[in-house]
Amino acid sequence: MLIETQGLVIRESSVGESDRLITLLTKEEGVLRAFARRAKTVRSTQNAATQLLCYSDFSIFKGREKYSINDARPKEVFFGLREDIGRLALAQYFCELSGLLAPAGAPAGEYLRLVLNSLHFLSKNLRPQLLLKSVTEMRMLSFSGYMPNLVCCAQCACYEDDVMWFLPQDGVFLCGKCYHPDARRAVPLNRGAVTGLRHTIYADFNKLFSFQLPAESLAQLADASESFLLSHIDRSLPSLDFYRQTSACLS
Repeated sequence: MLIETQGLVIRESSVGESDRLITLLTKEEGVLRAFARRAKTVRSTQNAATQLLCYSDFSIFKGREKYSINDARPKEVFFGLREDIGRLALAQYFCELSGLLAPAGAPAGEYLRLVLNSLHFLSKNLRPQLLLKSVTEMRMLSFSGYMPNLVCCAQCACYEDDVMWFLPQDGVFLCGKCYHPDARRAVPLNRGAVTGLRHTIYADFNKLFSFQLPAESLAQLADASESFLLSHIDRSLPSLDFYRQTSACLS
């Protein structure tokens, strides 16, 4: 069966001297692995289209056990990501995260739309990296069934306090009166960070990236979103470790 689709290359590896095995995030088929024969040769029309972080039109043959690329043409290569090591590292993290959370063999249009928008803003340097990181983490986790309950304090239903405590493991808020320290990780959030965290999961997609926070609130938001992610996937992410290292070196 021949599939015509658009997809983002979220992983690539070499096979021999001239072939590639790529992992794609697609709207119709979700995450899939496909073999691109002779894609690394200079004359191949598939060379650019099958590289990491390239969004392309694909013609894919779906066999019984594997996918093979018949043709590929690049639509967007996100040149700006290669201009800065921090942006490139964060983009690779988004790719690893989508490969982990997006479904395989099932529609994944919302994942693809999220990652493409994040890469666009990141490539053009139009939004702070921590904002894009938090939005991508929280929204993708929500798509995957890990949406937290951020409406109000989980105990007294208080909507807002000067400091709200976010419990990543439980995915809930506790207000200052209800929070009592225990063995669970808790992230203190000011009013701006609370609003930002709610925005990442409840906002209409068209407005998802349209907010700003001061540096302190943004740092708290980033701490909360990453803590929530790590408490639910229960595994290490090499691309996240690399992004942390590059951020530390550049700061």
